[in-house]
Amino acid sequence: MTASPSVVRDDTPFRRFARAYMASRVAVVGLVLLVLVLLAAIFGPWFAPQNPYDLKVLDVMDSRLPPGELSGDGKLTFLLGSDEQGRDMVSAILYGVRTSILVGVVSTALALAIGLTLGLWAAYIGGRVDAMVMRLVDIQLSFPPILIALILLALTGPGLGKIIIALVAVKWAYYARSARSIALVERRKEYIEAASCLGLSTPRIVFRHLLPNCLTPLLAVTALQVASAITLEATLSFLGLGLPPTEPSLGLLISNGSQYLMSGKYWISLFPGFALLIVMVAINLVADQLRDVLNPRLQTP
Repeated sequence: MTASPSVVRDDTPFRRFARAYMASRVAVVGLVLLVLVLLAAIFGPWFAPQNPYDLKVLDVMDSRLPPGELSGDGKLTFLLGSDEQGRDMVSAILYGVRTSILVGVVSTALALAIGLTLGLWAAYIGGRVDAMVMRLVDIQLSFPPILIALILLALTGPGLGKIIIALVAVKWAYYARSARSIALVERRKEYIEAASCLGLSTPRIVFRHLLPNCLTPLLAVTALQVASAITLEATLSFLGLGLPPTEPSLGLLISNGSQYLMSGKYWISLFPGFALLIVMVAINLVADQLRDVLNPRLQTP
C-alpha cells in the first residue's frame, strides 16, 4: 500500500531535520537559550534601563553600587548593581551581548567565505594551487590562534573592525582545511565528472555544483567557530587588546570588575561572566546536535 499524497507531502526534508533535532531534550534547551540570547542581542538595548556608554546619563556617585540599590537621583534601580563608572550592569550586559554576537557572527561568516572558497579551489584544481593553499593553512595552524590575534591587534590597536579582521585572519584556515577534505571526496563523484565532460567552466562547477554539497557538513563547524570567536574576543578584550573602553563588551566588563573581586564587589565580573557562559552553552548545545543530525556517523553513544 502506497502512502497517501498528504503524508508524502508533509514529510519534507525540513520536517525530518526538525524531528531529528527535537529528539534531544538537551538540544531543545540549547535552542531555547540561543533564541533568548539572540532576542536579547537584537532588542535588549532598546529595553535597557540606560545607555551605559552615554556619558551624559552616568554619575560617578553611582559607582560600584550593589545589586538592588537605587541611583543617587532615585530614578533607577540597579538590579544587578553598577560598575566603577556608575553604569547599570543589566544595560551593560545587554549591550555587551549584542557586540559579542555581532563580532562572532560577522567574523565567522567572513572567515567561512574566505576559507571555503580557497578550500574548494584547492581541492578542485589541485597541483600547485592545492600545495600553495595547504602550505599557507599549515603555517597558519602551526601558531596558537590567540598569539596571531594578539600580534595583529598590537600592531593595529583596538577597535571593532580591527578585532573582526584579526579573528578572520585566525579562523579562515580551519574552514579551508575542512572544505578541502570534503571537496576531495565530492570531486571524485559522478556529477562532478559529468559537469566537467559537459564543458562547464571551473567557477560554475565549483560554486554551483561543488559548493552546495560541501556546505552542509560545515554548518556544525561554523556554529562551534562562532562560539570560539566570541570567547577569543572576550579574552582579547579582557587583556585590553580587543575593544576600546567606549565599546560594550562582555570581556571588558569582566576585566573591569576583576580588580574589585578581593574587595567584595563580585557583581561587576560575576554577572557578565555568567552571561558569557550562557551564550557559550547555548551555542555549543545547538552545534553539538547539528553535528549529530547532519552527520549521524559522528553521533555520541
